[in-house]
Amino acid sequence: MLLSIQDLKVAFRMGKGVRAEAVKGVSFDIPEHTTVALVGESGSGKSVTAMSVLNLLPDNAERSGRILWRGKDLLQAQLPELQAMRGKEIACVFQDPMSSLNPVFNVGQQLCEPLIKHMGLSRSAALKRAEELMGEVGIPEPRRRLGSYPHEMSGGQQQRVMIAMALACEPKLLIADEPTTALDVTIQRQILELLGKLKSERQMSVLFISHDLGLVGEIADRVVVMRNGIIREQGPVSQIFEAPKDDYTKALLACRPSLEGNPRRLMVIDDHMAGRDASSNFKAKDANAPVVLEVRALAKSFWLRQGVFGKREFKAVQNVNFQLKKGHTLGVVGESGSGKTTMGLTLLRLHEPTAGEVIFDGQNLLKLSDKQRQVMRRRIQIVFQNPYASLNPRFTIGQTLLEPMVIHGIGQDTAEREQRARALLEKVGLDGRAFGKYPHEFSGGQRQRVAIARCLTLNPEVLVLDEAVSALDVSVQAQVLNLLKDLQDEFGLSYVFISHDLAVVRFISDEVLVMKDGVVVEQASAAQILAAPQEDYTKRLLAAIPRGYRAAA
Repeated sequence: MLLSIQDLKVAFRMGKGVRAEAVKGVSFDIPEHTTVALVGESGSGKSVTAMSVLNLLPDNAERSGRILWRGKDLLQAQLPELQAMRGKEIACVFQDPMSSLNPVFNVGQQLCEPLIKHMGLSRSAALKRAEELMGEVGIPEPRRRLGSYPHEMSGGQQQRVMIAMALACEPKLLIADEPTTALDVTIQRQILELLGKLKSERQMSVLFISHDLGLVGEIADRVVVMRNGIIREQGPVSQIFEAPKDDYTKALLACRPSLEGNPRRLMVIDDHMAGRDASSNFKAKDANAPVVLEVRALAKSFWLRQGVFGKREFKAVQNVNFQLKKGHTLGVVGESGSGKTTMGLTLLRLHEPTAGEVIFDGQNLLKLSDKQRQVMRRRIQIVFQNPYASLNPRFTIGQTLLEPMVIHGIGQDTAEREQRARALLEKVGLDGRAFGKYPHEFSGGQRQRVAIARCLTLNPEVLVLDEAVSALDVSVQAQVLNLLKDLQDEFGLSYVFISHDLAVVRFISDEVLVMKDGVVVEQASAAQILAAPQEDYTKRLLAAIPRGYRAAA
């Protein structure tokens, strides 16, 4: 047995004698040449379990139990011993490559460091090996890209560099902690295939951590399902997918939107655990609803410096046209860099457009004066992808909700505004106690609910949702998607829903735009796009979506 975790318990000292138990007696094995997936919601303890192996935990962590690496208990190992193992025998790939790569050094320098330290290679030999590693993980022109800095590479390339660094010393175990969560579906597919290929070629084992059972079904040999610091179920991937025993495992499998069928609501974890049937049949929208937003020939270019005095035009968005009806949702899909977010920001004039028209209530938003735009802005709002960055950490939730009402003169006085803010918090599933708390006291899903409530304070008619659920685990994602549908039904809201996830887009959208390189390559109803895509690019996006375990595979 390569690694055996036995009755692992991890607690964190919180001060004044308070201890928070994160892992409560976890046991599982990782055999040689095997991929074991550790699955669960945010806060389930899966990352804490994995980081305990090499003690990559903060100083206030207390561990007990046994972690046997080829029979040796790593809980008894001293720091120098663990440091010698890190990268050489056990390596890690983390979720966010930009927080793991040093922005000051180019990728060649960062790849050479473990080769020189652990393998004893000379500088020239390390550079040669670094170039080979870059080629091995599929980065084009590896010699030239050794001189690139992390910010000069795409998210997928950054994650490939992280994998190359992890594999530099030929470890026997690779710990991959949510390595594809922030990537679009085609890049995610490439990373999964790369990990599978490298595992086979190098005869190594992988501990793959994820919240998405559909994803791990394609890569894992064994699955360990965790919740609240304990293991709910574990076994071969076929058993977990074909005959799950635990209600929580069944709930995780059912939470994710499907490409087949279109329920009115998604089942969430609590529905499954309580045996409630929260689903209902799809309700057709009013085909004759009035058009609230019309975009004509919208374009946005950026001018990039070229040489000393020259510059070149980069066309981020070109000739986008669509109509959005009242109470309807327009899904906008495409890979990273396809121009979908730029399009959303441009129609709100958060980027100044190069050309085109955005007609709302008979007026071209792109021609309004600053004063006119301020009035119109309350009627069209945006929810950003990252709820951690879009809320002011110095404001309480109450202040966050009151501020836009004060700016736009909504409500007679503070008491009326506060009453409205508290009612909106309840509307998005948060109780009155949230009013006086700060953003850091909430989970990612709760923060996204606050961001949605902030938009609703202004009684908007149109919401632009830019990857608003992509950073959330599948159960919280289902809750937020259900919330968006409920709010749409109640207030008649219209959504421009930007995402790289076609399964999510199918669930929430009536019509879909597919974008590539700033251009709309396909436009049709959600059902038509998924049932009979016309463009090869759309077919490629659909083929990249994880579909879980398939016995015939």
